[in-house]
Amino acid sequence: MSEYNKEDKDLGTQGSEDTLKGKLKETVGKVQSKIGKATDNPKEEARGDAKQFEGKTQSTVGHTERKIDNTLDPNK
Repeated sequence: MSEYNKEDKDLGTQGSEDTLKGKLKETVGKVQSKIGKATDNPKEEARGDAKQFEGKTQSTVGHTERKIDNTLDPNK
């Protein structure tokens, strides 16, 4: 678990981190899925697909967090 607590960060900072982590997870999932396909391993391919979905969701949540933060405090 991260040494930082989500409550210690503002919504914009947390959103930026979630967006970045989500994009990274998406990329790892794509690679994992391709490895599964190349090695004819459907379980690995499915894990990669799931990780891509998880990453895309996390990235979207991060983007939404940043938008909310900008709406609540447009002078940042």
